[in-house]
Amino acid sequence: MSTHSTNSGTVLGMIYLNTNLDTLLDTIRSWDFGVLQASILVGSGLICYFLIHRIGGRRTTPLQGPSSSNVFFGVMPQLRNAPDSGAVYEEWAAQYGSVFAVPSILGSRRLVFTDPKTIANVYTKETYVYLHTPQSSRFLERVIGRGLFWAEGDSHKRQRRALNPAFSNASIKNLTPIFFDSAYKAKTAWDAMLEGSGTDGTIIEVQKWMNHISLDTIGLAGFSHDFETLSGKTSQIDAAFDSVGSKPSLFDTVVFMLSLVSPIFDKIPTGSGSVFRQLTKTMRSLGDKFLATTGDVTTDKSVIGLLVKSASAEKISHEEVTAQVCKPLRWSSSNLSHLVLSCRDQINVLLLAGYETTSISLTWALIELARNPALQVKLREELLQSDGDLTWEELTNHNSFLDTFTCEILRVHPPLPEIQRIAAEDDVLPLSTPIRTRNGDVVDNVFVRKGTIITLPIQCINRSVEFWGADAKEFNPARWLDESHGADQHRAQEIAGYRHLLTFSDGPRMCLGKVFALMEFKAVLSVLVRNFTFEFPKGPETEIVMHNTNILRRPKVEGEKGYDVPLRIRPFSATE
Repeated sequence: MSTHSTNSGTVLGMIYLNTNLDTLLDTIRSWDFGVLQASILVGSGLICYFLIHRIGGRRTTPLQGPSSSNVFFGVMPQLRNAPDSGAVYEEWAAQYGSVFAVPSILGSRRLVFTDPKTIANVYTKETYVYLHTPQSSRFLERVIGRGLFWAEGDSHKRQRRALNPAFSNASIKNLTPIFFDSAYKAKTAWDAMLEGSGTDGTIIEVQKWMNHISLDTIGLAGFSHDFETLSGKTSQIDAAFDSVGSKPSLFDTVVFMLSLVSPIFDKIPTGSGSVFRQLTKTMRSLGDKFLATTGDVTTDKSVIGLLVKSASAEKISHEEVTAQVCKPLRWSSSNLSHLVLSCRDQINVLLLAGYETTSISLTWALIELARNPALQVKLREELLQSDGDLTWEELTNHNSFLDTFTCEILRVHPPLPEIQRIAAEDDVLPLSTPIRTRNGDVVDNVFVRKGTIITLPIQCINRSVEFWGADAKEFNPARWLDESHGADQHRAQEIAGYRHLLTFSDGPRMCLGKVFALMEFKAVLSVLVRNFTFEFPKGPETEIVMHNTNILRRPKVEGEKGYDVPLRIRPFSATE
């Protein structure tokens, strides 16, 4: 839900980095001595490269921070292997100050910001001063084109302005029947599976079904296209997303490492590259199909229909779209011909943003309901008070328990735990609380040198005891009943973003589809909770771990294959 939820432009870059890092760490452990010797030569060259490029010019403020735990990867393995990387960042912030430096790949260092004033300052300067890293930018362009994810500066501003009408409250309100319809399709399928099961219900792997709900919804609401995965059909794009999670080979990981040095290594054909090319090909093929079958742009209420209408007025330039030549489609007027290219890239954005994150958030919602039976009963009792499906006013009511539950899912389980940016120019960032530097000086601002990589640890801030109180790590929707978040949690008010959370990011890159995501999440959850009960087959203490090899990290039940989350589901009747 987040990217829709969370910072959408970072998702795909983080996907590639995280997937390859996990594989690289596993692979290095299995290398024989001869291969290791060769890798040392490559690594030595890379180290020299990084050292050379770090010499000269005014240095970034000498910040404190942890020492390196790995000669090749700094603290990255420690963060990747931690059950809660946000808690690790939180410990470092308590020890070294709200802004600190951590060792990264091949002797480089990146800055980590946990100061709310500093973070807010970074967000306001996104797309102009703080940009995607060069590798992420190349990767985004190669996989999804020059759409909103990739764009920076004035191009990003124009593209976002063109997309705004499609994500207005009025537009999303018109789409809410689709959200409910997808939920009822899942209900129908589950009812058939539960038929004859008696009081014991049946065990259903729910994460797969949340994928289907999310994909069918974005198809209908985004492009007036039904993927029909809720009816049992196999989707080409669903298969393509799954293939991205395949494990790269040793050759792939070496090429990935070299690509950090120079973009020329991106040209080397690899298995991973082939997988992403297939994903790109599938998305573009779907984009052409959606655009070819889109109806009259004056009446089409889907996201892509509204986008075509808006983009025509914005006159998005050819330089802001892919250079791929488009086949003639339905529109014959010359003023629309170039829009096909622009809209195809935005279709890729919508597919990526609207599918994976919403599915993850819905899965976490069912997990928390199974973990907390009392919360499940309370939510169901509220939902049953409504006469049928929730109205728009009920969906947007911030005083409902459904809303507090939703906010707590966003807070505790952001789909993307952190984002990274690179400074495009020298900058000075203010601090809300002074810190002590490595030299012993006390400073109230930080100088960031051009080319410095920075990290904004979303999960850390969302769960920080300093901002959210002593129970910050607990799932507690009641905290949202008091807008001040409690006397001991007042610092949460200092955090920018939606409801003082960073899950949807903030500034120019705040999630454009957050209202879409929130309404879809609430509508789907309301239907499922009114009609079914959820529990873990082995009880509420069932251990949940993170599955790291798919597009984004997903929850899974410990011991299950892939990222399966099997729940015992029973039909609920209000007359019981």
